Amino acid sequence: MNLFTGETSDEYFGGTVPQSVRRLFDEAAGAPPQRIEALLWTAQASAPECLPVYYLLYKFHAGRRQFDLAEKAATRGITVAGRQAGLDADWRRVQPGDADFAATGPARFWLFSLKALAFICLRSGRSDDARALVEHIGRLDPTHGLGGEVIASLLDGSTGAR
Repeated sequence: MNLFTGETSDEYFGGTVPQSVRRLFDEAAGAPPQRIEALLWTAQASAPECLPVYYLLYKFHAGRRQFDLAEKAATRGITVAGRQAGLDADWRRVQPGDADFAATGPARFWLFSLKALAFICLRSGRSDDARALVEHIGRLDPTHGLGGEVIASLLDGSTGAR
């Protein structure tokens, strides 16, 4: 079951999920927020290379306005996805030809998580950090396939919305 929509699905954004992690996700569906948090961080500890865990973690924490924890999850997800995609550990040094960011896989997850980090920075009142991320995302995703322009619009209309 999808933690956010309630729909039953065997697919998770970011790739496949080991059965042990799937059981934790299933248990988290419909659980109280503190239990969801504990189960998701348990999933991360038990399967640190599983990208969907990071997506669920940063979505969960950002939705609860726990931006420090959302940033922690997004940053970890970026690190793991970057390593899996063979990208430079410093996002600032990643260039358009370094990976196929349009294809499903770790590179696309990395870029999507970078966008999530930009949103988290914006919501945390760190518009300069968000702007640097959005500008870099624009270089890596010139066709705007991930919707980075939405965050750019928010930046243009706000100086650190909270």
